[in-house]
Amino acid sequence: MANQEIKLKPFGQLEWDEKLLKKYNIAGPRYTSYPTALEFTEDYSLDDYLVCLNSLAEDKSLSLYIHVPFCQNICYYCACNKIITKHKDKAEKYVQYLIKEIELVSKELSAKTLRQIHWGGGTPTYLSMSQMKRIMDVIYANFDVPQEDSTEISIEVDPRALNIEDIKTLSEMGFNRMSMGVQDFDPKVQQSINRIQSFEMTNEMVVEARKYNFTSINLDLIYGLPLQTQETFKSTLEKVITISPDRISVFNYAHLPHRFKPQRKINSYELPSPTEKLNIFEYIIKTLQGEGYLYIGMDHFAKPDDELAIAQNNKCLHRNFQGYTTHEEYELIGVGVSSIGSINNQYHQNVRDVDSYYEALDQNKIPSWRGVGMSYDDLVRKAVIFSLICHFEVIKKDIEEKFDINFDQYFKNELEMLSVYIDDRLVELDDEGIYVTNRGRLLIRNICMTFDAYLNELQVINSFSKVI
Repeated sequence: MANQEIKLKPFGQLEWDEKLLKKYNIAGPRYTSYPTALEFTEDYSLDDYLVCLNSLAEDKSLSLYIHVPFCQNICYYCACNKIITKHKDKAEKYVQYLIKEIELVSKELSAKTLRQIHWGGGTPTYLSMSQMKRIMDVIYANFDVPQEDSTEISIEVDPRALNIEDIKTLSEMGFNRMSMGVQDFDPKVQQSINRIQSFEMTNEMVVEARKYNFTSINLDLIYGLPLQTQETFKSTLEKVITISPDRISVFNYAHLPHRFKPQRKINSYELPSPTEKLNIFEYIIKTLQGEGYLYIGMDHFAKPDDELAIAQNNKCLHRNFQGYTTHEEYELIGVGVSSIGSINNQYHQNVRDVDSYYEALDQNKIPSWRGVGMSYDDLVRKAVIFSLICHFEVIKKDIEEKFDINFDQYFKNELEMLSVYIDDRLVELDDEGIYVTNRGRLLIRNICMTFDAYLNELQVINSFSKVI
């Protein structure tokens, strides 16, 4: 490399440069897909999706995402597609239709091997254990789910919507990984976002999950919430470290009340200042690294022996709509309201409201809404962006051999655009590749945006959260 003095430090370490973070703290995509969902169009039809499903070879491995939109209480910060209701009878109807969709999708597929199942929401544990078991039974009846340690069956859990004895039941259904929302343990912060959840309740759930062999447990935190300070978050982080999860996701709160109605209940004057927000984030990074957690990227930290850290170290980490994953990029099928899948170089999304969802299934149709097919250029750029966001480097030869291009010619303009990052010692560039330095890793979204052919200034301002 050109500048040996900033050669990467040991795996997972970060450098903090507040001046540069402020300079580059703009809005941008999180790149759980490329192109992003903003490029999805209703010109992509149900027929397109059916062709996609029908064309999958029998030996293809699958990933299944199940979206459960219901929550009993509203969290003011939330930007997910959800339905707030205390009427549990509404969930029973949804379960019946979800089962019908799973069966319809299965009939269109020759490929049947499911190596990854993920339940998200909303709150998946809003459903009763018997309802969840009915859904899992249908999945097992319609797909081959290998009984191996590498088969990943994960669920997003709200401890407030789960009985402690349900952990055993989830394990018996096959679940072996868990992600649990926390956000913040400070009582005043919890009150301001309408999410009251004690440390004791959370810790008890984690202890129980370990008892029943959940092999990877993630806790979600959010910084930038109302009334948060570095001092208050210190207490939260101390409690999280006591729990000692395998992974910790630390998300930046994006206050976009013009897009997400629940956020209008948050008093904007109670939000931490940009400087305080940076102070909180700096404290999080230094504390977690001091405790031995490694920075995976994009808000994610993991213990060195966790699957994510091992996968990244072995250059086999991947990314999809659920975030980072240790599995190769399986053909991803989404079921449920608003769910998104990625199949055969095409993205597909279901309808966003339950009435349209039920109407389509009443006609024995998969409830398709929109999608997009990836062009050759999309595939090339996706490979570059995902290599950067997963491994903080791009080896030019790998891209050239896979896509039969000359990297320097194909990305002539983009390589010139990287000069500003090179000058700020965020990126190194040589004949072999592009390398993100330790001080550049926190700004990986900015660096990826260099290779995004779709971005425009208005889109960035109105549609995405800031990177820090």
